[in-house]
Amino acid sequence: MLRQLLDNIKKKSLKERFLLVLGMFFFLMYFVIGLGFIFWKTLPVAMEYKYRVAFGLLLIVYSFIRFVRFFNSNAD
Repeated sequence: MLRQLLDNIKKKSLKERFLLVLGMFFFLMYFVIGLGFIFWKTLPVAMEYKYRVAFGLLLIVYSFIRFVRFFNSNAD
């Protein structure tokens, strides 16, 4: 399966590969920001802890939704 995925990436044009990298970057960005909101103790945003955790989880869920939608759109 991994071999098929790598072969599929090699067949893509330069534009498609760039969009793949950009999509992965934004997935990681939202995921890391969500983790930062949850675990960063001295967050420079004045929020109660429960709201920080809720917002962090929302960002993490959103990052996975973006990842699944992006992966399904590039399945062909």
